[in-house]
Amino acid sequence: MNQQQISAYLKENNIQKIKFAFADIDGVLRGKLIHAKKFLDGLKTGYGFCDVVFGWDSGDVVYDKVELTGWHTGYPDKLCYIDLSTFRTVPWQDNIPFFLADFTGIKGDVFPACPRSLLKKITAQCESMGYHPEFAQEFEWFNFLETPQTISDKKFVDPQPLTPGMFGYSVLRTSENNEFYHDLFDLLMQFNIPVEGLHTETGPGVYEAAILHSHVMEAADRAVLLKTAVKEIAYKHGIMASFMAKWDETLPGCGGHVHQSLWNSDQTQNLFYDNSDVNKMSELHKQYLAGQLYCLPHITAMYAPTVNSYKRLIEGAWAPTTVTWAVENRTTALRVINTSENYTRLETRIPGADTNPYLVMAAALASGLYGIKNKLTLDTPQTIGSGYANPQNLKLPNNLFDAASFMKESAIAKELFGEAFVEHFTQTRIWEWKQFNKAVTNWELKRYFEII
Repeated sequence: MNQQQISAYLKENNIQKIKFAFADIDGVLRGKLIHAKKFLDGLKTGYGFCDVVFGWDSGDVVYDKVELTGWHTGYPDKLCYIDLSTFRTVPWQDNIPFFLADFTGIKGDVFPACPRSLLKKITAQCESMGYHPEFAQEFEWFNFLETPQTISDKKFVDPQPLTPGMFGYSVLRTSENNEFYHDLFDLLMQFNIPVEGLHTETGPGVYEAAILHSHVMEAADRAVLLKTAVKEIAYKHGIMASFMAKWDETLPGCGGHVHQSLWNSDQTQNLFYDNSDVNKMSELHKQYLAGQLYCLPHITAMYAPTVNSYKRLIEGAWAPTTVTWAVENRTTALRVINTSENYTRLETRIPGADTNPYLVMAAALASGLYGIKNKLTLDTPQTIGSGYANPQNLKLPNNLFDAASFMKESAIAKELFGEAFVEHFTQTRIWEWKQFNKAVTNWELKRYFEII
């Protein structure tokens, strides 16, 4: 809808309030409920938001060493702008109108800390090269018989999973919570997040949802909204959904894999497909893949943005640990899927469910385009067998501090995303690592309290 159509819709339906939100650096949705008049008045002038939303962490504690905002700037308002193309209604909240926003100004000026604005910038580069970027993200998450209050009272120890046992792809386990299971599929669809498939994964109370592919901006919007929507729908059923990368060391982690392909501008040809190639991969596809391989060590922190992310990236846990690729191989960082022309694509398997979809898609697209721009050759041999087995494979960083520190100094990262974003993002990740290092964990108490 355009502005005139939106205005008419609100008037015809006597709608007095609108909900809107944007994603912060962690992918957490921050937003407001506003009056219809304020909504209409702000469509051109924007809506003021204290820029502390990009100056604090997921626990609302302000960062100590970021330049874009802080005590030194006085935390002023920054203007965010609603994207009318994101209009939808929230079916589990009386169909209240909902919009997504970002900090891209009317004249195209961008606040460097805004993840959606960064993806817009990378997408524009892609389209200027004549390509249509088609993306989708899939998520695994654990469901628990908890509420925010009960899990807080238990100090986040021993949450009770929705169902017991390891029941991957189980028809039986979903029938036990049939109303919740079907609510997820139906309400997400009504919320304009079309789910391609929904099923259990291996582990107690684990679900996985794959979203239908679409243009990269719409794909990222859907992915960001799915995480919050799933949590809100779960609340309705007395359930808590967690997108942590790894909540229990004895159980599999939660992936957030990104699928992608480039098409011609009118979307009639998948430019990643070449029937004459042994792997059905076009030269463009190989350059794109080579770009991701080359850039991967420089941008790992965008794919694995929390301390907990690296507990998932371990050998034998259905997650990659090396800079590798292969056709139809789930032990490598990059998996080529070539079952048919329309569905030939690249799957980037490093991201977990804890990622910010705007940042992982920006990272994947920008690094792939880097390979195309620089005509990189796919020199890295395809992995045959286990991606964990060859000791010569380049290892991914194994903790957030190393990944963020490497990115902070990387000329490649700054070329891809701009110096201001890289400086801000990496400093927020280093802050996250420092907060973790100060914490005294249950592991330490059990290890040292009595025996040392």
